[in-house]
Order: sequence, then structure tokens, then C-alpha cells
Amino acid sequence: GLQRTGFLVVRHSQSAQVPECPSGMVKLWDGYSLLMMQGNDHGYHQDLGSAGSCLQKFSALPYLRCDHTNVCYYGQTNDLTYYLSTTEPMPMMPVQREQIRPYISRCAVCEAPANVMSFHSLSMTPPPCPNGWNILWQGYSFVMHLGRGAQGGGQSLSSPGSCLEDFRATPFIECSGTDGNCMYYANKFSYWMTVIDQNNQFEIPRQETLKSGNHRNKISRCTVCLKTQQSAGQGGFQNGNYYVGQTLKKH
Repeated sequence: GLQRTGFLVVRHSQSAQVPECPSGMVKLWDGYSLLMMQGNDHGYHQDLGSAGSCLQKFSALPYLRCDHTNVCYYGQTNDLTYYLSTTEPMPMMPVQREQIRPYISRCAVCEAPANVMSFHSLSMTPPPCPNGWNILWQGYSFVMHLGRGAQGGGQSLSSPGSCLEDFRATPFIECSGTDGNCMYYANKFSYWMTVIDQNNQFEIPRQETLKSGNHRNKISRCTVCLKTQQSAGQGGFQNGNYYVGQTLKKH
């Protein structure tokens, strides 16, 4: 059987399909990719590398507000929820009900046999995993997001949540708790780590405007890696399909 390690990793498909767990890992649940909630004009973001970012059920408003009078309110203020989105073409008008489904990224929470971390190259080439670590996936270095009213948050660069497998200039969608609509709006921003030339590290940054199609030339690449060399007394999967030193399948 398995030895329960307690190490979890979340994978976000950025599509309407539930992603597979990396080879040799067990899926605990799947859900919808929650990025941030914004209540009373204050935002609280989720670490996309933690299990809390993968809600088992979708709602345009998955929370309510309670106050000191012992009363709770649901859907009565302009509360917002942000989810990672898919490649579905941007709608002309806000979407509602079942129309929302194709726009919301799916996720899977997986139990890993050891620690998982992101590594960022600050170049156009994904970095190799350090010795004693094996690759799970490669992606783009997502560091920060801003929603309505300049509310936002960021990802720890050591978290797998900072390494999204697909780059999008707008990787998330806003859902309104009052009318249940979801839509992309102009006042939303994403921030990504950039490519840094080895010889220009201390130079003044040179202004650039990157049009569609050229974005990836300036976006840092990243690799999510699994620790494989374990110290004495630590185990991974026992009698399972994970073994120390095994090369994991690259997705």
C-alpha cells in the first residue's frame, strides 16, 4: 500500500478538462482553479500550489459575509471571485450559468512522495531540476495578479503555483456574486517574471512593448521538480509505482 506522505501538489490544466496527476501520484480530488476572492473591496488570494486553490465545486460566489450582529449575508454586496481561465475565446458579453463552464480552469490535488518546488530560469529555456530532483512539468513564471480596485496577490516563486504550464496575458476571469456573471475586464493585470540577459543584470531596464505573438520571448520559463533522494528513515510509496531515482514521465 501507500505510505501517506502528506506532501501535496496541485496541477491546473488551464482548460475545461481535469488534469492528470504526475506519473506515480495519487489524485485526492479534482475541482476548479480558485485564484482570489474579493469581499468588501478587499482581496484575498490563494496559493495556486496549495490544495486550497482547487475547489471541489464551482460557484460565482463560494462564500458569504457575517457581521457582529449575528447576521450573515449572501450575494447582497458586490463580492467577486477570480478563477484561472481556459483558452476559450473571450466572450463579447458576460456569461452566465452553464455558459460559464468552458471558461473555468480545472485542477487536481495529488499526493506526492516527497517535496515539490518550482525553479525559475529567468531565461527563455526552462531550467533543469537540481541533482536529486526529477521533472514534473515546465511552464511560465507567474508571479502576481491584480483585480478590480487594485486588489490582488502573488505566488511564492518556490510554489508550484508560480509555474503555469501555459502563458496567457489574461490568465484569469472575474465572476460577480450579485448577478452570477463571469467576464474578462480591462482593469485586470497579470505579472510574470521576465527574461534577464546574463550580461545586463545591473543595467537600467530598457522599455519594450510586446504585441501578441511576441510575449513568450520575454517571459521567464520554469520547471516544477520533485525531490527524489530521501534521507534515511524517509519513505515514498511502498509497493507502489514510485521508486527513488525513477525518472518521472514528462507531461
